[in-house]
Amino acid sequence: MLEMYVTTQTTVKEKMVNHLERIDQIRNDCWINMYSPTEEELHYVEEKIGIPPEFLRYPLDEEERPRIDLDDDTGDVLIIIDIPYVRKEGQTVRYETAPLGIIISRHNIITVSLREATVFDQFTSNRVKDFIVNYRTRFAIQILLAGAKDYLKLLRYMDKTLDASERELAKSISNKDLYKHLELGKSLIYFSTSLKSNEAVLEKLMRGRIVKQYEDDEDLLEDVIIEYKQAREMADIYASIVNGGMDAYASIINNNMNVIMKILAAATIVLSVPTVITSFFGQNIEMPWDSGFLQQPLPFIGLMLSCLLSMALAVFVLRKARML
Repeated sequence: MLEMYVTTQTTVKEKMVNHLERIDQIRNDCWINMYSPTEEELHYVEEKIGIPPEFLRYPLDEEERPRIDLDDDTGDVLIIIDIPYVRKEGQTVRYETAPLGIIISRHNIITVSLREATVFDQFTSNRVKDFIVNYRTRFAIQILLAGAKDYLKLLRYMDKTLDASERELAKSISNKDLYKHLELGKSLIYFSTSLKSNEAVLEKLMRGRIVKQYEDDEDLLEDVIIEYKQAREMADIYASIVNGGMDAYASIINNNMNVIMKILAAATIVLSVPTVITSFFGQNIEMPWDSGFLQQPLPFIGLMLSCLLSMALAVFVLRKARML
């Protein structure tokens, strides 16, 4: 998909307001947004702008790590960061990250990604203050800020999901809730790793050797770095909570299993005692349904009393040993 935008000015209540407008052709000072691009779209942008072809293809690799690259011939700068996205598989919701490429060329800014990025929704809906496509460096930093806010938003949602999952597990430990907990832990590891890599890119960008920045840009970039650090700390804290919770649930499951096995072992001991007694006399004692029972009822009664007393004694001994 290929989208192109420019900044225009409109008058609202006698004030000039910047407004993002979509266009059909590439021209100077426009923003080119590409997600899941075809080869034809990639070749079209390459020919129109003259940027290195590998700059457009690096962000399309899911395994590409965040970094900054500079082309010495053209002066174009490629910034790759990881942005969060939500993937649904039936009833399962997975939180993952994917590369996003921001290319700052001489006359345009290009964004490239495998999936449609939600970080651009606030830009296309004109909800970003002081947003002008022509200010390419500031625009790139604003994209980084939008990515940090997306991380924070999803982390807060994951925290609520984690609380709900813990409440369900407190009632009854089920495999479904454990798998949900496991998925959250895996997502938090993805987030934490990506945020650390993004921080390294921002620190390199902050030094200002690759991309020229103005004073306002530096202040905004400092805010972005703070947001990413906050997001990383949140991800680390939540990951620690999940890991600690999983260890606690494993201990609870093992303890419950030990309790069940202890009860079964005690019940087996209690039931085996009368079995030992009856095995000695079962062939020689008249049963109530036998014809000679009325002449010799005492052996049967004595046997039953012995069984009951032996079971009571076994229960008493097991309770003293805390097995019941």
